[in-house]
Amino acid sequence: MSGFSAQWLALREPYDRKARSPAVLDALARAFADHSSIGVVDLACGTGATLRAISPRLPPRQDWRLVDNDLGLLARAADLARPPSLSVSARAVDLARDLELALDGPTDLITTSALLDLVSRPWMDRLAIEAAARRLPVYAALTYNGVAELSPAEALDTGLIAALNAHQHTDKGFGPALGPDAGNAAVQCFARVGYSIQQRRSDWILGPTDHEIQLVLLAGWAGATQELGDLTADEITAWLAQRRAHVTAGSSRMRIGHTDMFAAPIGIR
Repeated sequence: MSGFSAQWLALREPYDRKARSPAVLDALARAFADHSSIGVVDLACGTGATLRAISPRLPPRQDWRLVDNDLGLLARAADLARPPSLSVSARAVDLARDLELALDGPTDLITTSALLDLVSRPWMDRLAIEAAARRLPVYAALTYNGVAELSPAEALDTGLIAALNAHQHTDKGFGPALGPDAGNAAVQCFARVGYSIQQRRSDWILGPTDHEIQLVLLAGWAGATQELGDLTADEITAWLAQRRAHVTAGSSRMRIGHTDMFAAPIGIR
């Protein structure tokens, strides 16, 4: 799968935390309200942001198995400061090939954040089937849904975002990625194996003072769309200069669409 730098993950974490759906977090908490302990496997854990975000909503005794293919990120995640009642282990796994290995061991809950839009439909089917075989609930947050609203508007925004969303379907290490279709695909896959699903929006709302993350996003989008060739290099360069100028002037706003999901076998609330 495609790697992400620790710097980018640190930059986005506070925006992720603010965006996570309270309704979906409530559903997750209710499912384990009568448990005194819980075992969690976190897929594509990065530096452990999901653990930091949701551990306060889970039973007091927690055993987290953090899974990623990036040894540097795993080392950072495994070194988390944590209370005595929370144990953490790290496991290096290629999730594209060895999903089943990642799920082996005592587990009550599967979690992941910002992963499902990177995977293929066959991989999503595998995740649903493997979760259902173990009757494990799944909390999957911050799945990109294709919405990117920019203000003030520029003429090339529509074409650039369309090219970006087309790029989201390219292979990220799991086969052709679901990209903006991932949220709907997840609902279909988990409903097919007999799960109840709660899904809500979890958009990033970026304002005029959020300079750094906006500039990083804009540069990333420009680079991604240039790979496709749908727009000329001159068009992309001009668009990037316009949007950067809005950020520098303190007038840029963005809404980046995501969805959060809690899927549970029927009978688990």
